[in-house]
Amino acid sequence: MELSGHVIADSAQPVTPAAPESVAPLAKPRWSRWKRVKLAFAAALFLVFVTIGYLAVTAPLSKSLQPIAPPEITLLAADGTPIARNGAITDSPVDVSKLPPHVVHAFLAIEDRRFYSHWGVDPRGIARAAWSNLTGGSTQGGSTITQQLAKFTFLTAERSLTRKARELLIAFWLEGWLTKDEILERYLSNAYFGDNTYGLRAASLHYFHRQPEKLTEGQGALLAGLMKAPSRLAPTNNFALSQKRMRLVLQTMVEAGYLTQQQAKAVPTPRLDVRDRSELPTGTYFADWALPQARQIEAAGYAGQTYRTTLDSRLQAAAHRAIRQAGAGKAQVALVAMRRNGEVVAMVGGRDYSASPFNRVTQARRQPGSTFKLFVYLAALKAGMSPDDTLPNTPIEAGSYRPQNAGGAYSPTITLEDAFAHSSNVAAVRLFSKVGDEAVIDMARRLGVSSPLPAGDPSLALGTASMTLLELTSAYAGVAANSFPVAPRAFPVPEAGWFDWLLDGKRSLSSRNHDAIEGMLRATINRGTGHAAMLRGPNFGKTGTSQENRDALFVGYSGDLVVGVWVGNDDNSPLKGVSGGTIPARIWRDFMRDALGERPVPSRPKAADPDGPVQPLDVPEIGDIPVGDDSHVRIEDGQAVISTKFGGVPLDVQIDGQGLRVNPGAPAPASAPASSSPGP
Repeated sequence: MELSGHVIADSAQPVTPAAPESVAPLAKPRWSRWKRVKLAFAAALFLVFVTIGYLAVTAPLSKSLQPIAPPEITLLAADGTPIARNGAITDSPVDVSKLPPHVVHAFLAIEDRRFYSHWGVDPRGIARAAWSNLTGGSTQGGSTITQQLAKFTFLTAERSLTRKARELLIAFWLEGWLTKDEILERYLSNAYFGDNTYGLRAASLHYFHRQPEKLTEGQGALLAGLMKAPSRLAPTNNFALSQKRMRLVLQTMVEAGYLTQQQAKAVPTPRLDVRDRSELPTGTYFADWALPQARQIEAAGYAGQTYRTTLDSRLQAAAHRAIRQAGAGKAQVALVAMRRNGEVVAMVGGRDYSASPFNRVTQARRQPGSTFKLFVYLAALKAGMSPDDTLPNTPIEAGSYRPQNAGGAYSPTITLEDAFAHSSNVAAVRLFSKVGDEAVIDMARRLGVSSPLPAGDPSLALGTASMTLLELTSAYAGVAANSFPVAPRAFPVPEAGWFDWLLDGKRSLSSRNHDAIEGMLRATINRGTGHAAMLRGPNFGKTGTSQENRDALFVGYSGDLVVGVWVGNDDNSPLKGVSGGTIPARIWRDFMRDALGERPVPSRPKAADPDGPVQPLDVPEIGDIPVGDDSHVRIEDGQAVISTKFGGVPLDVQIDGQGLRVNPGAPAPASAPASSSPGP
């Protein structure tokens, strides 16, 4: 059938479909050779950048210019007397171009003959060393000078494949960024030569007392020979062994072509010229504390440094005398004296530094006992209370914490001043509850106490939170100066500029509160637990005794000196019959009398271990004898001292072989009500 020019097949006849055309498989994308090259180059470039970044952080080139050991520091007392020397013997770096050729040749011959031709690693040197070791020859190492510089400048002494890989990587890094002479100079300036001596210049001066630019062939060869085992080969320890090693170095110079055999044999053995150095201790209690501060004064350099400290040799000797004659038995004793600005002038951290370098002034954290009450009463004064305000002085019979007064001394009421002077524990706890723990802790923080102070613990009022003696004494220095916090220092305080006082962040007490707390501190010595610390002139202080008499303290000040004394046992065992008002107060007094020039400290026979009953907290000694309403008599050093008033002015009157003396005194206490009298 035909339709519109198209032929339509008869439906009866089957139509055979045309065979589909074959489809070729899709071709996989192929990287051209050029693309692969670019990819490999990019990956390599990325790896290079990562490596450079890694080395820039872990192996900065500037580090190879720094000494590998802390340089020697000599500490002087305030009068210029050397007191301690600590650190390595170092000196300024060397300049390879100024060294005699035979000195450079000696190091190259024995350490790295192909130094100027390899790229940090010497395969031939490694093979030669391995062959020598396998065939029974002299034991050799295959490390180049560059590898050795990388090892002692950037890496630890650990032996591992990882460390060796880093050593190789850093060696290539050094070779890529430094010249050969720069690498050699840094190597010679940092290498260890035995006798705590680092660097060629320091070693040359130490062993031969001459500059490295003037070393002879024998001297240079001997120093080069020390590189294998500096401590064992040091000529001051084993001259025969160092001489044998020197001859080996000369022979390697012959093999390397630097010397002829005849020249090597003609080199004489050098003579040592080790100059005697004044023998100073490497550490003392004060020096151990001062040294880290000295290291921070300026950036590390190669040359040793000398620093003048604040330590006063006369006062340090006075501290030792006061402790020796104290009769503290086997107990440990610590003393620190500072000026009101924090400059430490004396420090004794224990009985014997050689037996125990542990510093009980700066390291021991012990309970301050009632010396902590300073912060409680300051918080009360800040809250508006006055020394004449009263508190109940009766036993605490409610609550879980029930402290007791030493010796069972109670009264219906007591003034704040008397409570402080006689160290009433129940009054301090009641005052602590009245002003709140936050106020007390805040006051301690203001005065520079950084030790943990638990909130919500009423025993904090009695000094149960531990701290160092240095920390506590610094807080008292802040009260003495009425400028706080006071930072203890081993070096002189820089002179303040015109506007420094605006930026130093110091705080002070109001004149009313400062006068009030000083009156309390003075009363503690005049008629309280601290009267064993009495001086001729005005002095201020507080006793402290921790639970079960484990710690006994006296902290106070007079003139420009603020002094803290601690007595205790390292094992924290109780003391026998010792409280803050006994041995610590007497040590404080004897030191102060010597320091202030009141009179020579009399010799006192050494007493046996203190004995007597163990009493909790502060134990007052014999009380004052009342004479009328406004006068009291006390016994001081076997002499009678009358505290009275004349025209309302408090006076201390003392009569002895030197005549009549009248000193300013503290207000005499009002007669405390008897325990049987009814309360207000």
